[in-house]
Amino acid sequence: MQTQGTVFDDLARLMTGAMGVAQGVSEEAKTFVRTQADRFVADMDLVSRDEFEAMQEIVRDLRAKVAELEAKLER
Repeated sequence: MQTQGTVFDDLARLMTGAMGVAQGVSEEAKTFVRTQADRFVADMDLVSRDEFEAMQEIVRDLRAKVAELEAKLER
């Protein structure tokens, strides 16, 4: 009977160790994917939200000025 208890204890320790290894591999995979995604986005040379909104405001102002100048030309 004592041997059976030892086998179950060993099996429990083995399973606990395997779960720890699996969690470690999972975290490494997440870190790798996150790093690759960050690198991919950086390589795309995207603009920030603030830069986009600033440019949007400039375009809005320019459109208003163009409309104003067109109205002056039509007079």
